[in-house]
Amino acid sequence: MERDDTDLFAQAMSDVVPLKSDDARVQGSGPANPTEAQLARRAAAEAEVVNQKDGLTLEAVEPVDPDDIIGWTRGGMQHGVYKNLRLGKYSLDARLDLHGHTVAEARQALLQFIRDCLENDIRSALVLHGKGLNSKPFRGVLKSYVAAWLPNCPEVLAYHSALKQHGGTGAVYVLLRKSPREKAENRERHQKR
Repeated sequence: MERDDTDLFAQAMSDVVPLKSDDARVQGSGPANPTEAQLARRAAAEAEVVNQKDGLTLEAVEPVDPDDIIGWTRGGMQHGVYKNLRLGKYSLDARLDLHGHTVAEARQALLQFIRDCLENDIRSALVLHGKGLNSKPFRGVLKSYVAAWLPNCPEVLAYHSALKQHGGTGAVYVLLRKSPREKAENRERHQKR
């Protein structure tokens, strides 16, 4: 600062009295309770954090054509296991129908379904997402989201479009990891004595 600026600043601050240490706390003048808008923003931010944690995005995903066959497998899966899943050879012990759900509702339902399957030692399930021939903003909305979400679920080992009798390209077979209880039982069964 130049000398003129320093003199001007000192002159402007000449009548300022420093706060005492007890008065140093600033008292808020805003409302004590958050407004509805603040609560809505907080809920949206928390949902975004949850969304980032589980990897199941509500943001735009790569569209999948309603008639496309979709599939994915986690690395290290045996070819024969995936082939049996693809051919519908595993018993379908659980089924989730997402028809009529919004994307957000479908996300919650899918997460809960996977948790329920693990708790009940279900390894193979069917998820009906529909083809979405008339869905907006593009055809195959739920199918596209399910295809993007399943690889981000650590409990999912693989998925593949179902056979015609189980929903065809409007459904997927899902192969899940063993639950911790099943792993322990399997270890006990195969331990050498």
